[in-house]
Amino acid sequence: MSWRRALPWLLLFVVLSAAGAGGLGIGGEDDEEARSGSGRITRVVDGDTVHVSLAGRDETVRYIGVDTPETKKPGTPVECFGKVASSANERLVSGERVRLDFDAERRDRYGRLLAYVFRRRDGLFVNAALVRGGFATTLTIPPNVARAGRFRALERRARALRRGLWRAC
Repeated sequence: MSWRRALPWLLLFVVLSAAGAGGLGIGGEDDEEARSGSGRITRVVDGDTVHVSLAGRDETVRYIGVDTPETKKPGTPVECFGKVASSANERLVSGERVRLDFDAERRDRYGRLLAYVFRRRDGLFVNAALVRGGFATTLTIPPNVARAGRFRALERRARALRRGLWRAC
């Protein structure tokens, strides 16, 4: 094959490679989910950790900025309000499609994705809902601090109103 005849094919290959073939529907929905940080909750681990199907992979996701009482930490007893917090998280997100927003760090030292989680169907900010309801306390770990002020304000209000763990524990 001469260069003249090969050049159009080579150019087509370069264009498709640069575009990632996504514009032709070759990449599919899974590729879009991986880029946008959206997927479906496949399992709720506890009050602040879930599994999400992203681009066909099961990823463990730890909510940024919040902490719920322990229920499954090895060598640690179930903490006050832990089971209630886990149940609240289950009601909020089980089987739901979610959008993940990331902060400064995408993963923690355990390899979990770190994210602010939003329900797709109504935009509910799950991390904030848990703090607002008294199911979680704030946990600020720099450099992931973009919404720390909002969480502190929600916690102060939940504590003042004696919601959730602020009443029970």
